[in-house]
Order: sequence, then structure tokens, then C-alpha cells
Amino acid sequence: MPLPVPVLPEGVDPAWLSPDAFRALGSRRTLILGSGPRAETVHGEVAEAVARFGGRVVRDPGPGDGVSYDLVLRLSGAGEDDGSEEFVCGREDGTTTTVTASGRRGLLYGLFHVLRLGEEAFRGEWPRQAHRPAVALRMLDHWDNVAVHPVMGQVERGYAGGSLFWADGRARGELLGRVRAYGRLLAACGINALSVNNVNVHETEARLLTDRVGEVAGIAAALRPYGVRTHLSVTFAAPMVLGGLPTADPLDEGVRDWWARTTARVYEAIPDFGGYVVKADSEGQPGPFAYGRSHADGANLLAAALEPFGGTVHWRAFVYDHRQDWRDRTTDRARAAYDHFVPMDGQFAPNAVHQVKHGPMDFQVREPVSPLIGAMPRTRLAVEVQATQEYTGQQRHVCWLGPMWSEVLRFRPDGVPVAELADTMVAVSNVGDDPFWTGHPLAQANLYTFGRLAWQPDADPGRILDEWIGLTFGDGPAAGLHAVLDGSWRTYEKYTAPLGVGWMVQPGHHYGPSVDGYEYSPWGTYHFADRDGIGVDRTVATGTGYAGQYAKPWAEVYESLSSCPDELLLFFHHVSYDHVLRSGKTVIQHMYDTHFEGVEEVERAREVWASLAGLIDPVRHARVAERYEEQLRSAREWRDQINSYFLRKSGVADAHGRRIY
Repeated sequence: MPLPVPVLPEGVDPAWLSPDAFRALGSRRTLILGSGPRAETVHGEVAEAVARFGGRVVRDPGPGDGVSYDLVLRLSGAGEDDGSEEFVCGREDGTTTTVTASGRRGLLYGLFHVLRLGEEAFRGEWPRQAHRPAVALRMLDHWDNVAVHPVMGQVERGYAGGSLFWADGRARGELLGRVRAYGRLLAACGINALSVNNVNVHETEARLLTDRVGEVAGIAAALRPYGVRTHLSVTFAAPMVLGGLPTADPLDEGVRDWWARTTARVYEAIPDFGGYVVKADSEGQPGPFAYGRSHADGANLLAAALEPFGGTVHWRAFVYDHRQDWRDRTTDRARAAYDHFVPMDGQFAPNAVHQVKHGPMDFQVREPVSPLIGAMPRTRLAVEVQATQEYTGQQRHVCWLGPMWSEVLRFRPDGVPVAELADTMVAVSNVGDDPFWTGHPLAQANLYTFGRLAWQPDADPGRILDEWIGLTFGDGPAAGLHAVLDGSWRTYEKYTAPLGVGWMVQPGHHYGPSVDGYEYSPWGTYHFADRDGIGVDRTVATGTGYAGQYAKPWAEVYESLSSCPDELLLFFHHVSYDHVLRSGKTVIQHMYDTHFEGVEEVERAREVWASLAGLIDPVRHARVAERYEEQLRSAREWRDQINSYFLRKSGVADAHGRRIY
């Protein structure tokens, strides 16, 4: 029997799986060959589409049925599913489009590939081509709290309402249909795993590992039909918090036995459980340092417990001194991950994955690629990006991050692209229980783009954006939507922190400008602006030495003022306000100009969006229009505060005589 397509609650946006996106598929004759759970999911998708648009679907017909099919979806081979995600798609005879897969998830991904092609899937002739993901695990980390945190709320750094999974301190059983619909959205863009709770594991969340694992199993069951495996964030102190042990020392036999027994019970409840995500010895979270042990010792403890079941531990590298003395310019938060972890290369177990943020600080609008990426060739790597817009407008601003992520994935730390170094791609999720999933309807583009880039890192992000627009909105508003999204990351950069300096945000919630908000804090997030200049000296010659953590040629590129890219200048160098950029402008004039330009670009984008009113669903259009009003207000605030601060600091007037408050 076909698995029914999940029905969304009334008022919930279908995102990139709108009914009309299935028109080309649903109006054709489709043959499905093969069995098993994912084949039933595929059958359900096609059956729903043909019922809506008048086509036909047939499963495993007898010999000689005499029907000519427009689409054939075939599971090749026999016996057990081989777990492959690869599929082959072609239309060699000009009559029938074929998708062949040896694994059931491959068949599902092949179906969604046909969906993305739309009418093009059924036109002309084109050769069979193999499609396989470049990265095996494409994962979302949800920072959802089971119990509402008194400071961070239901979802830490979440900007789309409450949690999809948790409410009132328990799993949202009544909404598991929506969770399955979420799994469907993820599969359609290539995401195959997620972690269901915050990496900052509080007391209630810790219990998901033991007496509340059944709730996690319910979520896993809802996601399973779409091939999405469930992972769990755990506290390193679990043997003490949950098991009553006097220690969590990773070399203690009692601790090792506790983790082995507990993990076995997790797999009894969730046979396809993916593994653990751990934040340890970071920002107050417990870890192996308390016992004089290393991060490798800690990760390998959990890897050993997971290994018999094929699970992995994702051990986050976000470890630094968050009690830094702002007076001491020799310390540097950007150095921390490299200094901590590179000496341990080769010490991590084969199923321990080292999860590294794409930049050395914390998801700023512009950072260099972390030097830790590529510096540990004997350790498995996960590259982490942030889809939730903590520092990029918090889903109140349009800021499509595809170009940023594409630059990261194409960067060559030592001659090899980042994408080829990664075993796993991870994004911090931007989804909540908002009717539009991401709060801002246009922020859906970030989630979709992450999945597609994780599958094919060398893809043109602009093409992916057009895919999302076509599936979500159809062809009518395509040009206007592309225009407002395509340059939005650089627009946001223009009216916020300049030339790679970062931060300058309100402390705590990180929304809106505060030039000195973190300047005298213990968090290590400084710009060092004074009357003569701005920027952080991270050179080997005179600064913190951070530039020397890169392999050649990047160490030399970043070390030198003459070769350092302008967009990263203030990340690596402290310069005078009259330092001349490659554009011919001084640093101070660049600041003034870009902040005025950024506001003007938001004003134009708002006008373009307003012009699309007759082409877009009124509810969706109204939500975005409302967000544009807030974005414009905030952009003006950024412009005025940044420009005023640096006018007063430098004493240098705007060359164009514009009013600076």
C-alpha cells in the first residue's frame, strides 16, 4: 500500500513542495518497480500527485500490460536494501524518463530530482546520468529545548516560533504529522539526518537519553519514511546526571560500561539511530578537561559505545576561553580551535567526527574559513554552518546565505576544496513551528540551499535559488524574487559590520547594532577601534599569530597588508582610517559609503517585493512585506550608529557631505 503523503495543518505553508510543483509528475503515467518502506513512500507521493492532476500510477504490473509509461521508477537488484543514495536518471528514447536506484533512499531522491526538473523531465532525449551525494551525511542540528529555557526560550537562537518537536515539556505527539511533513521537505532537498535537541543540554533534555528515549523514538518514526535519521545531543556528564555515578571520567571502566549499556538501550528503541552530538568544555558545558583528559579521550568514549551499532559521535570543536581579558591583545579567540585540536590529529576513533564551524569565530556575516579545516587529515571532519540567522538578521531580514556557503565549500585550504575534505555537512536549523517554518518565508531559501549544496557543493548557488523559487512560487514572480534574494547577503554585510571585523551587535540577543557591545567583555570579540584606526592584528610578525595557522599560500596572503583581501582586512590587520583599499577608497570612506548603499539596496528590494503583490499568495506576501519594514528600520539604525560612531572616533568627515547623525 502507498504511504499517504502527510497532511499539513490548516494554514501551514507547503514551502517548496507546493501542490503545483507536482503538476508535471502528476499528469503523467508512472510505473514503480520495487518494494520496501521507501518504495511505499515514493508510491504515496506519486499517487497523491496523479489523483490531483489526472495521471496514473502502477505498481509491479504483470507481464505484457501493454501500457507505455512516461516515467519509470525502478529499484534494481533484489534482496536487502544496500543503503545507497545514488540514482541514475535519463531519457534516452525521448519517450520514457527512467530513474533507477539500488537503494530505497536513492529511489526517493530520484523522485524528487524529477520533481525539480518539472516539465523538463519529460522533454526530448538526454543520456542517463548518475547522481550521488558528495557528502554522505547532510545534517541539521536543532537547538530546541524540551523545557523552555528562562533566557534562551524554547529554541536557542531560534527565530521561527517554538519547537516542532517539543512543547510543554514533552514531545508534541499531536503534531507528529507535521514532523513527517518536515522530513518530507528535508528529503526533497537532500538532507538525511537531524539532531532533535540543543547542543547545550540542560537537565530535562539529558533525560532523552534514558527514561524519555521513547519520545525520541516517536520523532524518529515520523521522520523515517523520508530517510531522515535521528541523532541526539547528550551531556558529557550523563553518567553523573542520569546514572548516579561519582564521575564522568572517560577512562573510568564504570563510565565506559554505563555508556555502552545506555547506548544499547537507545538502539533497542531506535534501530536506525544515527548517534550523538556533543558540546564539551565549551561555554560552561561539562567535558573531559575536568578529569585531565583530552577531547580525543572524550569523543572515543562515546564512539566506542556507538561503534557496535554503526553510530557516530559528532564532537564539536567550538572550544575557547570565554573569560578573556580584553586588555590582553596576545590572546585570540580565533586561534582556540586550532590550538586545542590539531595536536590530537589521528587520535580520534574512526566513527568520531570532528565538527568545525566554517569560520574561526561564530557565524559572522564575513569570516575567513577556519584554519582547522584541512589541518587534521587523519580525523573525520564535519563542516558546520548556521542556517538560523543569529548574526545575519534573525529571519527578520532577507539574507540568503547560499553565496557565503558556496565560497566556503570552494575554498582550498591546502589545494583541496573544503567540500572534498568533509565527511559531513551540518547546519544549525532555522525551523520552528511558525506556519512558514522559518518565520520569514524567504528564509526557507537558506534551508533548501543548504541541503542542495551539501548534496552537490560545486553547484551554482544561483541555480539552486532558481530551483527553490520555481518549486515554491512558480514562474510568475521568478525574476523579482531572484533580484531581492541574490545580493541580499552582501547588502546585509554593507549595512552591518565592515571589512570582516564582525560583531558590533547588541550583547545577549545579538540583534541590532552596538559597536562597543562586546568590546570590553570576556568573550574575545573585539574590534579595537580607537582614534587612529580599527581592526585586529592577527599577523605573525606583530600580532596574535593567527594568520600563521593557515597553510601556504594563505598564511602569506593573510599576513601581508598588500595581499589580504579587503573583505577580510580588519579581521587580520589593525589599520588607520586613511588606509587605502583596492577600490581606491579609504577605510573610513568605505564604511560611510557601504552603510548608505546598504540602506538604499534594502529600500529597492522592498519596492520590488511590493510590486509582486499580485503574483504571490496574499498571506505570504503580507508576512514578507511586514518583515521588510523591520529590515529597513534596522538597516537605517545600523547605518546611523556605525557611521556616527566612526565619524566621532576618527574625526574624518564623509567626502560626499551626507548627513551623519
